Amino acid sequence: MQPSDFSPNSAVDLGARKAALEREAKQRAEESAGRTNPYSVHVDESNFQQVLERSMAAPVVLAVLASWSEQSKQVEAALDKLSKGSGGNWILAKVDGDASPQLVQALRVSGTPTIIIAVQGQVMPLMQGPATEEQLREGLTQVFTALAQQGMLPPGHPGTVDGDPSEAPEEEPEAEPETDPVGAEAQAALERGDFDAAAAVFEKALGADPRNPELKAKLAQVRLIGRLQDVDGPAVRQAAAEDPTDVDAQITVADIDMYGGNFEEAFDRLIRTVKQTADEDRDRAREHLLSLFDLLPAADPRVNAARRKLTSALF
Repeated sequence: MQPSDFSPNSAVDLGARKAALEREAKQRAEESAGRTNPYSVHVDESNFQQVLERSMAAPVVLAVLASWSEQSKQVEAALDKLSKGSGGNWILAKVDGDASPQLVQALRVSGTPTIIIAVQGQVMPLMQGPATEEQLREGLTQVFTALAQQGMLPPGHPGTVDGDPSEAPEEEPEAEPETDPVGAEAQAALERGDFDAAAAVFEKALGADPRNPELKAKLAQVRLIGRLQDVDGPAVRQAAAEDPTDVDAQITVADIDMYGGNFEEAFDRLIRTVKQTADEDRDRAREHLLSLFDLLPAADPRVNAARRKLTSALF
């Protein structure tokens, strides 16, 4: 979740978050159908160092993409095709710019799609903006040729984008995606900006399948994003800092932190609020904290740690 900072009177970029969720769902569907690119990895702040280490053995093509951008989707599809045909001569590393803002900043990326080459642990920009498959092939070929001449590629690397066609995985026909009527109805409501209607869709689905963790997470996320529309982040943070017992302010700042991916900060804030309040205010803080747990998997260690802290705070 992101971003972690809210400007005055700014609204949550719902479209970007929806697109990021759709990308994750697409990835899971492709994995289950066996259609993933075997030479592609998804990169974020947690595994970027590992990707750099992989560039010591083979070139890595970093593609910084935006989930909502048609240009990014076209570049991604072209790179996937080229990568599959490489036979593993190079690795395609995809960065979701919406989901990894700190990594984007560290890479000094100013727009998407952006292509960066990583070799021998070093990164160098290649191109930014829309590009066709042929333009990508030409640009990567020029870079690989130059790297080969400088002796920066591993022994045996052909110094080209393409590998042995016989080694490339066979293309499988695209299967028709399964229709998710619940997701489609909720998405239609979100596109209208009707968060209550979208939440009602998931609530109804949960009534029929109350233990479904995916439905719980989607409902929690819709409610979270709905609460944050038109939130004045700096103002509410100041109010929370000035009065630790202001439950409304503490809850809203915790929501902002959850949206920004600062889960432990959000949990700790509400646990402190539970300790510093009593009666109805204490119950509100506790119940809101429990509702935020649904945004993460039940076995997430951060949730388990927060549950233990909450128990200590209550007793």
